[in-house]
Amino acid sequence: MRQEVAAQYGDNGNVSEDPAVILKMMFLLFYDDISSERELMRIIAERLDYLWFLGYRLDDEIPDHSVLSKARKRWGSEVFERFFVQIVGQCVGAGLVGGKKIHVDASLIDANASKDSVIKGSPEWIAALKRAYAATESKLGDTTTPASHTGVNERMVSQTDPDAGLVRMGGHESRPRYHHHRAVDDAHGVITTMETTSGSIAENKRLMGLVEQHEQNVGEPVETVVADSKYGTVDNFVKCRQQSIRTHLGDVLAKQTNNPRRQGIFPDTVFRYDPQSNTCQCPAGQTLRPRRLHPVRRTWEFTAAKSVCAACSFVVAMYASILRARGQAHSPEAYRDRCRRKHLAEGSFADAANNYHFKRSRWRRLWRRQIQDYLIGAIQNVKILMRNLPRRPLAAIQHVSEAVITRCVAKVATAFQIIIAGNRSYKHVLTE
Repeated sequence: MRQEVAAQYGDNGNVSEDPAVILKMMFLLFYDDISSERELMRIIAERLDYLWFLGYRLDDEIPDHSVLSKARKRWGSEVFERFFVQIVGQCVGAGLVGGKKIHVDASLIDANASKDSVIKGSPEWIAALKRAYAATESKLGDTTTPASHTGVNERMVSQTDPDAGLVRMGGHESRPRYHHHRAVDDAHGVITTMETTSGSIAENKRLMGLVEQHEQNVGEPVETVVADSKYGTVDNFVKCRQQSIRTHLGDVLAKQTNNPRRQGIFPDTVFRYDPQSNTCQCPAGQTLRPRRLHPVRRTWEFTAAKSVCAACSFVVAMYASILRARGQAHSPEAYRDRCRRKHLAEGSFADAANNYHFKRSRWRRLWRRQIQDYLIGAIQNVKILMRNLPRRPLAAIQHVSEAVITRCVAKVATAFQIIIAGNRSYKHVLTE
């Protein structure tokens, strides 16, 4: 950590807090699910295990809680991402990651914003308002959302957290939320990669991105992807087949048996649009011309002559590839993997939600939510690493005699009696 952030600090002026200690404090904030950073700083002085972990002595001064927020703003989410990847590398080195089979899932997370903060307006007015929010963040010296971030909603935005998308979950009302995507390895449930986006970005759109990032973090090519029916789209089936990946995905088309028009539809990503001529090129190389404009969807519909599509051999070959991928999704092995996914992927989310304050954002804006997720994922992987490391007894404790232990306990009891009586200060007693 000291090397990672060394370039962000100067050589003169006040000495900053040790970056390693700052990271440990953030680690403790989520490891024990402490309610706030102020509360964390208050209890550090009361916890001997915290003092030992942070390297503090009993009479050392605990820094102000603002040290953590300033460090997050200075470092950015990229530092925490590299910290998470470093933990993944330790799990790989310990033999806890197979790398060949991954389980992919996503979860909606409540943003730190009320639904009452959402305002509606025209797309142009909402876009201008978002630019104003970005300018305000810049004036405050804060880090704004990356330019590659997809817009939340063209007609609605949260005044409190503009990055959060308005999403409905279950039978509840729509409110600002984020979408957390992660891949879990099949061997021991290690989280190998994750990505946090606006809640308006669908789960199936991030599948191949997670596969690519998993291969970079682990160094092994993916052979099998396991996910539920939300990921079992034609687009994902085609891309997995192109990379020779077994598709143990739930088949979304299997739930649409009453709608035969959905069978064999190609994804929009395989078509190329030419803005100059306002035409599209299909995967077979044929030119599709605009037919009509949908005023509500604000999209063009392109079509070709029926004789062209009827004589196309590419459709037959592509459809056969999709059928083979869907056949893998309906195999007994895929069914067993999807049952195991409930234990690994969904269990990973349940552990994060129950123990590490995962389901609601502590801070606002997307980059801060990403920091929270990287810390939680690193903690979950550290616990897996600790559970599977070989346990070695401490030789020093083994050779301590019972008489020595008895004398130490007696001295500690005497020290506490002196402190309670108020005869000596606790610093002098503990020093002796």
